[in-house]
Amino acid sequence: MKPAHLIILLALNVFWSATLSINKVLEPHLEPGGIVTLRFGLGGLALLALWPWLPGSAPRGRDLLKTCVLGLVVFVLGHRLQVLGNKLSTASNSSVLMAIEPLITSAAAAIFLREHIGTRRILGFALGMTGVAMLNGVWRDDFKWVSLGASAIFVSSFVCETAFSVAGKPIITRASPLKFVALSLAAATVANLLLDGRQTLTAAVHLPAQAWLWLLVIALICTSFGYGFWFLVIREGEVNVAVLTIFLQPVCGVLIAKVWLGEALHWGQLWGSLAIVLGLVVGLSRQIKTSAKIETLKL
Repeated sequence: MKPAHLIILLALNVFWSATLSINKVLEPHLEPGGIVTLRFGLGGLALLALWPWLPGSAPRGRDLLKTCVLGLVVFVLGHRLQVLGNKLSTASNSSVLMAIEPLITSAAAAIFLREHIGTRRILGFALGMTGVAMLNGVWRDDFKWVSLGASAIFVSSFVCETAFSVAGKPIITRASPLKFVALSLAAATVANLLLDGRQTLTAAVHLPAQAWLWLLVIALICTSFGYGFWFLVIREGEVNVAVLTIFLQPVCGVLIAKVWLGEALHWGQLWGSLAIVLGLVVGLSRQIKTSAKIETLKL
């Protein structure tokens, strides 16, 4: 992975971690389905507006059909489950649960893409999970397991996200990653509008300006640019390397939820954050390639 790609990907994970708190802010104004419909509808419109300037060819034939199906899986089913699970629980708990996604995605990449997971990445995953346990304060007397149902709903969305990355990678080797994301969003938006378009558009008319601002943030930065850049990165590298960066989301997500939504902090979150950062350093230490090193390898 190029250093610039890593920096941008880490920055995107900060924004992605904020979506859980943003969804909480939007809950008084929109149902979970409405948040999903507006977010991905706006994100899809942004990419379609830029279509003439998007590089590369669009998916065709069977790849086009797979693109549309994957859009339905992740941007209709997956994110409706995620927003609903977040609504039934807390933003902090949902942030901690995000640490499960790298494990699911890495396992799927190893099975279906034949990616090798080395010792350093395994150690990175172990440190990441240790940090998540510390973030959650599992040793504290007041620790409580959150509702199993809410957690199960939220975690089930990771299967959809994993399918999008793992099944999408072969497609983007033959087509433009940005056009792949644009078409998957377009297919999902049609389905979302059929599901709850009338109610969502009615609620959208009465949204305050601040709600629209947050919707634009998660639509343009977290969706249009975020998913597009994610596929640009995994087209050139391994999925299980890129997915390690998701371990940053529990750290930032808990901090944002605590500060923004007014929940108290504890020392375990500091030590947990340090463990996760150490896990990222160990897991990614041999994956960062400068252009000079790449040229040397070519020679």
